[in-house]
Amino acid sequence: MPSGIPDFRSPGTGLWENVNPMEVAHIDVFRRSPDKFWRFYGDRFCSLQDKVPNGAHAALSELESAGMLRGVITQNVDRLHRRAGSRNVIEVHGSIARSVCMECGGYVALDDVLEQLESGVGTPECRACVYPLKPDVVLFGEMLPEQAMADAYALAAEADLMVCVGSSLEVFPVASLPEVTLDAGGTLAIVTQGSTPYDDRADVKLEGDVVAELQSVVAALG
Repeated sequence: MPSGIPDFRSPGTGLWENVNPMEVAHIDVFRRSPDKFWRFYGDRFCSLQDKVPNGAHAALSELESAGMLRGVITQNVDRLHRRAGSRNVIEVHGSIARSVCMECGGYVALDDVLEQLESGVGTPECRACVYPLKPDVVLFGEMLPEQAMADAYALAAEADLMVCVGSSLEVFPVASLPEVTLDAGGTLAIVTQGSTPYDDRADVKLEGDVVAELQSVVAALG
């Protein structure tokens, strides 16, 4: 957690350790009780507001600027890859950068949502039709965005090398992307602490701190 953002599933520290995601982060909860949904998600939005990209984000941005990285596929919704300067970012779980009105389909920027939350409203609303806003992220019970997944699979199929950073590679369907690269004749490098299902098929496995490992890669290539 180099940027100070807890993940969801780590034993002892994950967000789902003390709360049932089906009771706070499911699309049915949002539809049935948006105030209950936003009591959880509003706190998460506010906790992410002051987070900044870390050295791993910066290293990937540098590699892209140098023409060595074609794009980033991420399950993170914190928008830190874009804030670090990465341009081709495929956010397969969406992003907190905006929320969507389920009534009119309009989008509302994060700053507007935070302003409403800080004013004390229970549920941020679309200013046009006064309807509850939903974060533009994939909730439990929702499908991943079709275009983002199509872009992710296309990028994986074209990759000479896929670098998997900070992931256990256990959450599907994104965990199937390394298989796409391998099947297409590409190779795999893994930069993460702990084991993954692809360790024995990767050409490289780095198990140190992801920031230090990626910074070392950038320095070596420079």
